[in-house]
Amino acid sequence: MIYIALFLISFMLTYFIKNYAIKKSLVAEVNERSSHTVPTPHGGGIAIAVTWFAGLSYLFYIEQIDASLFYALLVGIIISVVSFFDDIFELSAKFRILMQALVAVGGLVALGGLRAIDFGFFSVENQIVTNLFAFLMIVWFINLYNFLDGIDGYAGSEAIFLAIAGLILFGGGHFIVLAVSVFGFLVWNWHRAKIFMGDVGSTLLGYTVAIFTIHYANDASQNLWIWIILFALFWFDATLTLFRRYKNGEKLSQAHRKHAYQRLTQSGMSHERVVVASIILNIVLFLVIYFIDNIFMAFTVACMILYSVMRYADGEKRFE
Repeated sequence: MIYIALFLISFMLTYFIKNYAIKKSLVAEVNERSSHTVPTPHGGGIAIAVTWFAGLSYLFYIEQIDASLFYALLVGIIISVVSFFDDIFELSAKFRILMQALVAVGGLVALGGLRAIDFGFFSVENQIVTNLFAFLMIVWFINLYNFLDGIDGYAGSEAIFLAIAGLILFGGGHFIVLAVSVFGFLVWNWHRAKIFMGDVGSTLLGYTVAIFTIHYANDASQNLWIWIILFALFWFDATLTLFRRYKNGEKLSQAHRKHAYQRLTQSGMSHERVVVASIILNIVLFLVIYFIDNIFMAFTVACMILYSVMRYADGEKRFE
């Protein structure tokens, strides 16, 4: 019953935010990074955040979530608040990075850090190295999720996939809370989107995925790679695109529309078709994890699949 209630809260809150944003002209204007053509309300991520933290608090109250995981996820309130004001006032990049760094440190402290990184043939247990890696991963995940939030239903469907995959592989009511919190918003964000989640939602989701990755990696070292594969659709596109832009000598802070999903929509594919294709690809990645016992072989296969997808996107719309 609690999960149905959370879905309804997210659904109704998104509806009220949408109407309020329209009334106050709080809309995402079309710019050089946009994949939409009509100014659309933003801030739907507020509904995700409110429902998510309410649901987590309930699970903590009934002792159905690990305390360290709960406190680490709760640190995400900070990034949500900062991103909320960024959506409205466009905060400076330096201030955003500073706050992301503080949030990353807070999350790591709550989790007790990342204990080890297993590379198969050897394991890194030096806490300076592992926690530097974890720190950079959190900051990168926060930003790349924001980068990949550009077309109707894309960021929301990715979060629901990760929640369902996490529930199947690891169990836990927090995954159900995440799924229903995002689904209530996604109903309004599906093509054509009536509202966008904004930075307040995308940065929170990126942070949440990073915390899940570290938390479950501390339970078993191979879980780090499981989460990296599950989240591969987003980080592979974002990282490869960043590398390509660097090679081109571009200013990396400049807005662009060069991610694979953006180029596919530019080639003529509808938002809905791209999102459905991403869902199918995510299912394939899940099956890779599920049926290939050797996690490093699974990682290699996943990267090969994703590279093939990037080459397909290049064929539809050349990377320039």
